[in-house]
Amino acid sequence: MITPTAMMTREITMPGGRLTPQERQQIALGLADGLFYAEIARRLDRPTSTITREVMRNGGPGSYRPDLAQRATEHRSHRRRAVPSPGPETAHRNARAVADFEETFTTVMMASGLNRMSARVLTCLFMTDSGNLTASQLASRLQVSAASISKAISFLESQSLVRRERDERRRDRYLVDDELFYQATIASARANDQLVEVARQGVALLGPDTAAAARLENIARFLDFISESIVRAAEQARELLRSRPSPQA
Repeated sequence: MITPTAMMTREITMPGGRLTPQERQQIALGLADGLFYAEIARRLDRPTSTITREVMRNGGPGSYRPDLAQRATEHRSHRRRAVPSPGPETAHRNARAVADFEETFTTVMMASGLNRMSARVLTCLFMTDSGNLTASQLASRLQVSAASISKAISFLESQSLVRRERDERRRDRYLVDDELFYQATIASARANDQLVEVARQGVALLGPDTAAAARLENIARFLDFISESIVRAAEQARELLRSRPSPQA
């Protein structure tokens, strides 16, 4: 039986150019047929990172639509052409290169588990010299609604990835700093601790001599070790960063 991907053509464009609508159709066929990104990339003579970035920035493997991906690319291209002139602090930066980097960084954040809007908000905060913006500033920079920003911020706060402060005008400002990564890491370790506790409740319930209990105990021991290692590493990293002078110093 000939599968859809078996009928993929070898119509090749320059490897460094943008993906064509035909290539996006072939990516969709490859995903539908269960191919890995590397195999799709090989068939299109593209880098695997190009395929990974394309899919992740357009809904992921389960929701990728070639027509929507094409329109999104055209929209991003238009947005980049409309990028305002940089201010005095950023006049030395290449606006197009910065926009491309933001897209790449957003894709990496999505691959780590964030949805697209949360990843875009976090990237925007990371790329701001001050490290903090108001909701209206985020909405303006990302050209999205205030409701979209509010939803993304709520999720990021629940994951300890951003925090809010009130400025002198009584506005909420959302910010990222080194301490937030420490707090997010500790929160992740604490979530492991809960799994350890529940797993050991299962051990007591099922009986220590059963195969299921042994399995749960191994899970508990593994996660216990991981949590201790994560907390230790986070403490060491925080102390190391605190002991080093700031780049602006």
